[in-house]
Parts: sequence; C-alpha cells; structure tokens
Amino acid sequence: MAFSKIGVVLKGMAVAVAALVLGAAGGEPVPWQINLQPAATPVMEDIRSFNFLISIIIVLISAFVLALLAWTVYSFHHKRNPIPSKTTHNALVEVIWTVVPILILVLIVVPSFKLLYKEDVIPDPEMTIKAIGHQWYWTYEYPDHGGIEFDSFMVPDDELLPDQPRLLATDTNIVLPVDTIVRILVTADDVIHSWTIPAFGSKIDAVPGRINETWVNIQREGLYYGQCSELCGVNHGFMPIAVEAVSKDAFEKWVAEQQAAAAPPAGANQIAGATAPSID
Repeated sequence: MAFSKIGVVLKGMAVAVAALVLGAAGGEPVPWQINLQPAATPVMEDIRSFNFLISIIIVLISAFVLALLAWTVYSFHHKRNPIPSKTTHNALVEVIWTVVPILILVLIVVPSFKLLYKEDVIPDPEMTIKAIGHQWYWTYEYPDHGGIEFDSFMVPDDELLPDQPRLLATDTNIVLPVDTIVRILVTADDVIHSWTIPAFGSKIDAVPGRINETWVNIQREGLYYGQCSELCGVNHGFMPIAVEAVSKDAFEKWVAEQQAAAAPPAGANQIAGATAPSID
C-alpha cells in the first residue's frame, strides 16, 4: 500500500513537471498543469510570450527585494551596527527607486498595448460565425454558409465516450477551418455569459442586447475546449465550448453535409404545390 501511494505521488510529480515545462498536451487542461495551454492562434502566442516576460520580471524583482532584505538584516544587526545611521535623505537612491520602476513599467506597457491592440482590432475576416449564450448552452450560426445553425449542449457524465473529457465535451462541436481569419460575434438572450477558449486566447462577454466580437486564426488542426467564464446561474459550470479545427477542404465538406441535411426532401416542393389551394 505504501509503495502504491509513493508511486502515485511520483507519477503526479512527473505530470506536474511535464505540465510546467510543456503545458497542456492539447486544447484542454491537464492534471497538475501550471503553465498556460499551448497556443493555437497568433494572439495566444503573444499572450504566452507576454506572460513569460512578466514572470521573468516578477522573479527578478522578488529576488532583488529578498537579497536586499537579507543584506539589510545582516548588515544592520545591532551587533554589527551598534550606532545606527541618522541619514534621512539620499538623492541618488531616491532617483534610482523612482526611475527604475518607471523603466520597468515602460518595459511592460509597450508589449501590453501591442497585445491589446492585436486582440481588439480584427483583420479582414474570411468568414463569420455567431455564438449566442443561453442558460445553459450555446447556439451557433454560420451566416456566410447558408445560415447553418445548431445548439451545443454538454455531454452528460453517463453518456461520455472514452476520449471525451468530463464537463468539456459537447454533443455538437463548432467546426472551423485552420489558417482562416474567423470573426466571432458573441451575444446572449438571458444573462451575461462569456465565450472563452484558453488555447485561442479568446475571452469575451456575451451580453443580452449587445453584440461583441473577437477573432481567431487557428494554426493547427485539433479539438479545443473552453467554458463559459462568467457566473451565469446554477448551471454555469455546465455550458462548455468545443471547437474542432479542420483543414479548409474538410470544412467545405462539412458545410456541404450540413446544408444537405437541412435541405427539404427532393419532392417536398412538388407535394406542397400539388396540395396548395389555387389562387383563382
């Protein structure tokens, strides 16, 4: 029993180290994950780079303050410094502790503003989809592809397939092509929700009576998961988002299949015309 517990702990530590170094293996969180999920869009790549920069700055500042405190405690101990200094001002020190934080803020603000601009300004979109939040599911529309529309619900625990993650899998996935600039219009019909995909670097509120927009340009095929990240009611944690990124050819094939499935039967118009009352 003791050896099995040790094995579980060691396995957990190994997973933690792998998650720290590599991040999540795909478009979903993993146990013991510390780092951000791998980027699937240019925006998320910039977010990861900015996060790395901020982390380095935090570590350097923390190490400097810790070293300064240690030096102060050691140097100004009453045994080593029985007569304390009565210095109250030092122009050089005051200039340094004013200028250095300003330089650090400039180092942070320049890439921060660039990232905010990149997230906010949408390039010329090649296609548009619309996401509508409900309590507690999502509706998706493809206005550029014949008005394809479907609802997306979370897969219950008792219906999950072996490869489907709990609380993240949906019965109908969003399908998007890779290497395509996709504009996403987001709104809601009841309360405020939030359309969030960590691997895309996308997080935008779905507000009733208002249409917000964001964009993605997925770089690699795969299945990416997200969730509503705005507290929207008792089932807030049960309205996931699943995006299936496919090649452009596969996307066109999927669109054709959806349009064919939505089209009325071949003889429906003739039957309706035969039974319709005459205008005369």
